[in-house]
Amino acid sequence: MTNSPAGEEKGKEWDEGAPVPRTWTHLQMATMKALKTRNALVRECMAELLGTFVLLLFGCSAAAQVKTSRETKGQYLSVNMAFSVGVMSAMYLTKGAHLNPAVTLSFCALGQVSWDRLVPYCLSQLLGAYIASGLVYLVYYDAIMNFSGGVLTVYGPNETASIFATYPSEFLSLGGVLWQVVGTSMLMLCILGLGEQRNTPAPSDLIPAIVAVIVLGISMSMSGNCGAAINPARDLGPRLFTLTAGWGPEVFTCYNYWFWVPLVAPCIGALIGTLLYQILISLHLPDPAETFLSSCKEGEGAPTSSSSSSSSSSSSSSSSSSSRARSVQTQNLSVT
Repeated sequence: MTNSPAGEEKGKEWDEGAPVPRTWTHLQMATMKALKTRNALVRECMAELLGTFVLLLFGCSAAAQVKTSRETKGQYLSVNMAFSVGVMSAMYLTKGAHLNPAVTLSFCALGQVSWDRLVPYCLSQLLGAYIASGLVYLVYYDAIMNFSGGVLTVYGPNETASIFATYPSEFLSLGGVLWQVVGTSMLMLCILGLGEQRNTPAPSDLIPAIVAVIVLGISMSMSGNCGAAINPARDLGPRLFTLTAGWGPEVFTCYNYWFWVPLVAPCIGALIGTLLYQILISLHLPDPAETFLSSCKEGEGAPTSSSSSSSSSSSSSSSSSSSRARSVQTQNLSVT
């Protein structure tokens, strides 16, 4: 009778070369490793897609609920608040995604984002908005059909196209273009200062919440005429979805081809807001290198003690300050 149990003999046979079966955990790890990408542009585009998806899912879902319930399950303010919550949630989720082609264009103009990222970012944002619109349509399909009587249209009391994209009031003239420009200008003018290191920046953890409040203020005060798109992807993505989902080409031809206004005007407004910030705020803020140099000069001109120890300490301090100043100047020149 042997002392080795059958289990040990089996284990020995296993160790002698038999293949070890891959567990579910191993398969999960291998799958996650295969899905992981090291390409920075791909990661950034995925963040833009996901963030814009979250933004539109919140906002368009609220619009569908308010519209199809004939404002018995929410009001116009509900839509404004839902879009603001979507902005905040998307920014916290993605940690810095732009969510808006007009914002991306402004950052490219400022030199904070490379121009070769403009098109990939915009396409990712557009795709995220399109996918979110499709999901909202599926979730609210029965409610939309019940409200519209099965007729998907842009005009009339039972129109449902405005659940997804923005459309002007019938009395509106060129003021719609102006509102889109002004709204997006205010957006950029207000958010550019949030991360300004030379002018008491906002706490980084609070920036998404602050941006959400800014968006809420704009949508509550500047959306009565034609909706506060202030985001080309937010309007064009859902509009493309309604084109393919049954509303037809009217979504582009209605109201004298209105579609180009929320596509072009926000980009113009964002650039104007960026220019105003640069001219009125940014150009007048102190340069960190100049501030450091002036403080060093003040330190060199301060009175010294009569003792030799204080004198040597002061001279060593001034020499180190001068060397730091030269270092800052060199770094500043190399950056520029």
